[in-house]
Amino acid sequence: MFFYLLTIIAAFFSRKIFLDNLGAEFIGLVSLIQEILKFLNLAELGVSTAVGYALYKPLLDKDYSEINHINTFFGLLYRKIGVVILSVGIIVSIFLPVFFSETTFTSPIIYFAFFTFLINTIFNYFFNYHITVLEADQKKYIVSKYFQGFGILKSIVQISLVLVYKSFYLWITIELIFSLIIVFVLRWQIKKVYPWLTLNLPKNTKNVKKFPEIITKVKQIFVHKFSFFILNGTDQILIYWFVNIQSVAFYGNYLMVIGYLSTFINQIFSGAQAGVGNLIAEKNIINIKKVFWELIALRHFLGGFLFLALYYLVNPFILIWLGETYILDENIVFLMLLTVYIGQVRKPVDDYINAYGIFSDTWAPATEAVLNLGLSLVLGSLYGILGIVIGTIASMTLMVLVWKPFFLYKKGFKESVLEYWISFFKLISSLILTFLIVNYLKNILYNNPITTFLEWFVFAFVLCITIIIIYSIFLFFIHQGFRDFIFRIKIIITNFIKNGTKS
Repeated sequence: MFFYLLTIIAAFFSRKIFLDNLGAEFIGLVSLIQEILKFLNLAELGVSTAVGYALYKPLLDKDYSEINHINTFFGLLYRKIGVVILSVGIIVSIFLPVFFSETTFTSPIIYFAFFTFLINTIFNYFFNYHITVLEADQKKYIVSKYFQGFGILKSIVQISLVLVYKSFYLWITIELIFSLIIVFVLRWQIKKVYPWLTLNLPKNTKNVKKFPEIITKVKQIFVHKFSFFILNGTDQILIYWFVNIQSVAFYGNYLMVIGYLSTFINQIFSGAQAGVGNLIAEKNIINIKKVFWELIALRHFLGGFLFLALYYLVNPFILIWLGETYILDENIVFLMLLTVYIGQVRKPVDDYINAYGIFSDTWAPATEAVLNLGLSLVLGSLYGILGIVIGTIASMTLMVLVWKPFFLYKKGFKESVLEYWISFFKLISSLILTFLIVNYLKNILYNNPITTFLEWFVFAFVLCITIIIIYSIFLFFIHQGFRDFIFRIKIIITNFIKNGTKS
């Protein structure tokens, strides 16, 4: 968490410098290339999730032989995927000059950036596939520590070189160098944590143990992940198509602010998926449901807090940080924040579906992807960025908020979904009530324009404390899961104080 906070600070500081010295068009170019490479990564969709599901039981039983078998099988799959992505990437590169014909960049810089990020992607498939063992074993923090630490160092080096040379090529080269460094450091660290884990793939693959269940899960999960990609990975490409490349950078600034805060929360829960997997492996249904409701309440609280805080804070922050030129329409910002809220409240349901290994509803994500892309294309052509975001929210609401809970209750809990909807509307009601009270207090007590970072920080502090107090009170009295979470924290703190007093 400490490293991630430093990462956020470095990212905002570097973003401003890169925009000022390299230009919004270059930042938009890099964002688009990364979105294109996400398309190529579709070949992977589902593999790591399926392997993580297969690892929960042998990790619980400390069956090192089985873990090595699964890891080797996973490595061979990833090697094949890496070759496919590299091959398709080379074919896609032929069309880059056509795709970027409306930019001012020459072919050399476009190709250099594309192949650098393509190589960075390939590294993960050939060398870093062991990370899945760490994640399934609730040790993702080890990976995060190195990624974030080297990420901060990379930003410092890039900032220094950009200020002196203002070179696109140097900026991109640093991306490649640090990817290589992370590969070697992570392999060293994994060997240190798991000395029994086989890191090198066998030359003779004929006798490698097969896992048909993993392949079945991969095929099912692929459709789910593809839908998620369409939902989250096409907006910037559509913005470039319907608006311009500079707008990609403007939209990306908001995504950066929102994304870092959302990821910060997700970092807190980085072990939740593996924790839920282990919980379900123990088959204690009472504890399974109790933890589910705690996670639901907590994610609603954090998602609602993000929504409310950013609704009042993000535009003033962008104004002070980058200037009025980079401000987006309030309606666009409101809808973007709504996707953040939905993204948070869906997590517990997704985690439990993944832990149960129930991915057979492949029609649902396929429908979601078609609906999202279709609506975004139609509405984007009419209303630009606003229409694209509306298309995303419409498909998320139907499939993520309506279908997924029903599917979990039917196939996982094997109970009626009615209790979920009663709980959901209680949680939504508490958010609406909090919004009305906070908005009333804000209009009465703090309606002055914010022009400096100091004024912004003071306003943010007061606002956040107000939201936390009001929202927590509503949730505590409305929802049992939130009360259980508060009591859990109380017990942890009490035990910590007792142990500290004894020592």
